[in-house]
Amino acid sequence: MNDPLEHEKVEDIEIRLLLDALYARYHYDFRHYAMASLKRRLRQAREQMGFESLSALQERLLHDPSMLPRLLGFLTVQVSEMFRDPSYFLAIRQKVVPHLRTYPSLKVWVAGCSAGEELYSLVILFREEGLEQRTIFYATDINQDALAQAEAGIFHLDRMQLFTENHRKSGGKSSLSDYYSAAYGRASFDKSLRRQVVFSDHSLVTDAVFGEMHLVSCRNVLIYFDRGLQDHALGLFKDSLIRKGFLGIGAKESLRFSSQSAAFSDFVREEKIYQRRAE
Repeated sequence: MNDPLEHEKVEDIEIRLLLDALYARYHYDFRHYAMASLKRRLRQAREQMGFESLSALQERLLHDPSMLPRLLGFLTVQVSEMFRDPSYFLAIRQKVVPHLRTYPSLKVWVAGCSAGEELYSLVILFREEGLEQRTIFYATDINQDALAQAEAGIFHLDRMQLFTENHRKSGGKSSLSDYYSAAYGRASFDKSLRRQVVFSDHSLVTDAVFGEMHLVSCRNVLIYFDRGLQDHALGLFKDSLIRKGFLGIGAKESLRFSSQSAAFSDFVREEKIYQRRAE
């Protein structure tokens, strides 16, 4: 097929069919993810997995369930870092934590937890602020392999320098090295950091509300959704939060144009931290 426009048209059809097949066969729904990002990732998957077309990839996926985790590895974003955007965590520490201290028990939801960088950042922050023992953390993702990595709490040692600097800038009250042991090029985070954590498979597209949360942190996930799915996910967060609970989203994300925006007020505007309205 020499006509580039014709090739793209066929590829668009293949993508729609593959996403329909993925949902019908395995109940993973990517049909309302942002198309430009999906195209890029599916092309990468097709090339690296050695298929001549997305149709060939779809045929294999339908008949071989072992292909699913490999494809999910391309479709779900696994790039993060501990205390990413340190000013966000500093704002949680300085502005949100004083409100959280007034509750006898707390629930925190890290939605789209990936390999666990953000989860461990929050657990460490809560430990340093004396709130860990009264908090249950819910770490969710649709990717089972990512959840397994998060539960293992093992990261490459060469990432620790960046993580340590981020932790310092976030107002860390100790050294990050206090929380992990290093061996064989790996940093293994202390098992005690997982005592208060519930790891769970959860889709922001198809699954239900998590109830009575005091803080929901879902950063750099919404940018991969189309507008309708963003509204749906934000509705989940709204319904999962207690009144006056807090929502943190990514630096490039916004509630401004969402149908859910009226349910929230700016709390720390520059860090994209919102508070659910009391009414």
